[in-house]
Amino acid sequence: MSNSIFTKDGTAQGVAKQRLIETLAESDVRIINDPYADRFVIGKSVIKLMGHKLNVWLAQKFAPGFHEHLISRTRFIDDLIKKSAAGGVEQYVILGAGYDMRGHRLELPSSLKIFEVDQLEVQTKKRSRLPKELPNSENVTYVTVDFTRQSLTQQLMDAGFDQSKSTVFTLEGVSQYITKEAVSSTIEEIAKLTQKARSIFFMSYVDELLNENPDACFGKGYPKAATRVKLIKKLSAKAGEPWISFYSFGEIESLLSQNDYSIKECVTLKDLNSQYFAPVGRTLTENQLFNLEHFVVAKSKRRFYSH
Repeated sequence: MSNSIFTKDGTAQGVAKQRLIETLAESDVRIINDPYADRFVIGKSVIKLMGHKLNVWLAQKFAPGFHEHLISRTRFIDDLIKKSAAGGVEQYVILGAGYDMRGHRLELPSSLKIFEVDQLEVQTKKRSRLPKELPNSENVTYVTVDFTRQSLTQQLMDAGFDQSKSTVFTLEGVSQYITKEAVSSTIEEIAKLTQKARSIFFMSYVDELLNENPDACFGKGYPKAATRVKLIKKLSAKAGEPWISFYSFGEIESLLSQNDYSIKECVTLKDLNSQYFAPVGRTLTENQLFNLEHFVVAKSKRRFYSH
C-alpha cells in the first residue's frame, strides 16, 4: 500500500471546523453534534463568538453548500455506523481517522470494537488534545501505521482485529488526495482481510466531471462553479494536500466489484438535502447544491453462514 494514504492534518482541521460550526446550531435544527470538535480547531473562540448562522453565511459566500456538504457526509456515516452496529456488526475500522470522534460521541454498543487507523504524528496530536474522561474509551484502539515499513493487515491483527467478525470500514474524504493505486490496494487489502466474515465499506470520491465539466457537479444555477472549483483545489494544494484523483461511478463500481463488493448506495448532497435539511427547515435551493463528491456504501458479495 502507498505510504501516502494518510497525509497531514490540514483537511482534518477543516472538517472539524465545520463540525464545530454545526454544533453551535440550536438543537432542533442541528444536523450533527460534536462536543469535541473545538479541541482541534484553530480560532475556536472567534468561531464560537460568531455563532452558527454567521459562520454558515460566510461559508455560503465561499462556496454555497460547502458546509452542508461536509455536515451531511458526517451525518450519513454516523447513521451508517449506528445502523450497522444495531444490525450486529462487531468491528469498525476508521481509515485515516484524523480528528474523527465517532467512537466517543455516538452512543454505540459496548460490543462494537473500534480501530482508529492513522499516522503516528496525527494520532499523537489528537490524543494530546482529548479530555481524560471519554465515553466508550475502552472500546477504541489506536492503530498506528507507517506504510513505508508496516502492513495495515498486520498492524490491525496485532491490535486485536478479529478476521472472523463482521466489520464496517470507512474511508472518508481521502480518495481525492491519494493515488488511484493506493485506493485500489487499500480496497484489495480490506477484501483479503475480511474473507471470513461479512463486511461493509464506505468511501467518498470526487466526480471526474469536476475537471471536464464543473457545472455538472453542482445544482442548476450554481454561481461561478468553475471558479469556485479552482479556488477549492488551489487552497487544498496550498495546504499541502492537492486533489490528484477523480473517478466516475463506473470506475468505482468496477473497482469494488473486482474485490467482491457490490454498491448498495451512492448519494450526494442533492439526495441528502431532503433527508437531513428539509425536516428542520433548512432546505437548500438548487443553486446551493454542492454535489462534486459522492458517498458510496458497498457490501461484501460473499455469503457467510453461522455454524
